[in-house]
Amino acid sequence: MNVLLIGSGGREHALAWKIAQSPMLGSLFAAPGNPGIADHADLVAIDLTDHQAVTALCRDKAIDLVVVGPEAPLVDGLADTLAAAGIKVFGPSAKAAQLEGSKGFTKDLCARQDIPTAAYERFNNAPKAKAYVRTQGVPIVIKADGLAAGKGVTVAMTLEEAFDAIEDCFEGAYGEAGAEVVVEEFLTGEEASFFCLCDGETALPFGTAQDHKRVGDGDTGPNTGGMGAYSPAPVMTEDLIAQTMRDIIEPTMRGMAEMGAPFSGVLYAGLMIDETGPKLIEYNVRFGDPECQVLMMRLKDDILVLLSAAASGGLKHVSARWSDETALTVVMAAEGYPGTPRKGTVIAGVDKAEADGAKVFHAGTAVKDGALVATGGRVLNVTASGEDVQTAQARAYAAVDLIDWPGGFCRRDIGWRAVARERNLD
Repeated sequence: MNVLLIGSGGREHALAWKIAQSPMLGSLFAAPGNPGIADHADLVAIDLTDHQAVTALCRDKAIDLVVVGPEAPLVDGLADTLAAAGIKVFGPSAKAAQLEGSKGFTKDLCARQDIPTAAYERFNNAPKAKAYVRTQGVPIVIKADGLAAGKGVTVAMTLEEAFDAIEDCFEGAYGEAGAEVVVEEFLTGEEASFFCLCDGETALPFGTAQDHKRVGDGDTGPNTGGMGAYSPAPVMTEDLIAQTMRDIIEPTMRGMAEMGAPFSGVLYAGLMIDETGPKLIEYNVRFGDPECQVLMMRLKDDILVLLSAAASGGLKHVSARWSDETALTVVMAAEGYPGTPRKGTVIAGVDKAEADGAKVFHAGTAVKDGALVATGGRVLNVTASGEDVQTAQARAYAAVDLIDWPGGFCRRDIGWRAVARERNLD
């Protein structure tokens, strides 16, 4: 089977690494890829917004399956174009991708399907949004409606913060993504990420993880695209997984089918767990980044079998098996992130970090004059496994410390809640 992988981040490196292990694989191509992905795939430079060029590439390379990593091409309708050309694709249609492309769309679906989530209102102008915030009080959550690379959400603890976040959206801080704003009730509890592979009818549970969104230790500072993650999420018990499937995932699948947009691909539910059970914070329509990295480390089955089954309506015939070990990844980011990252700094020691069993997934890297350099905000995902979170964490940070990158930084406490829980049980 010839496969084209779309994307260039850490998530896509993890997928390439796992796909390359499949006995079913013929040739693997990646567009545009990165230096880490190049270890597993032939890289192709192509404009992903030129859907006809992607289609022509698929025909030229005799591609049997396209795996779309990031959300933007899905919201842009790449899967629709490929499907119309008779090319099998893992990823939802543009209409189904609205689950991530529009937070208001998802909240309205939740209201129709009685899916537990935070109370909300949608606004297309700042004065009405601010008036609503005044009546609701703080803390409160302000979200740009559209895609904002994980940075369009503000948990406002004061009215001033809420009003500033609203102004940011309507004044263009997030481009078209901020043309509409969703204002939500502030939920309390423990966050978890829950994944399902979907084929339009069947939803196959596909692991749990916990992400660390804030840039600083102790979950301080501004939100980011994610500074680290571990899997499985201890809070997601078998009972909670069953409740999530019953109350959140299955009603979503029914609701999407009823509106003529059956969901196929990976459905990633961000959850808040409290004493009543799970509530939906938001949906993503692609693997999380960096959650994908820890899921791929733990998956025991052939990922290509599973992705192909999801793309062709065959998930009811397959299952997913997982290692009992914990996997934990630490994001190494460039100085300045999540603001303006410092690019072009040289990175050394990745081979040393991988020599003792860790895996370093590339996210924002390039090779320049023979040296590995940083090209983005989140640059490397240093990933390790162990019999518990404490062990995986220790191994991941031991590998981090072997990487020589003065221009980078990381949080030093990924997994801290789970580690504290494990120590209390000792």
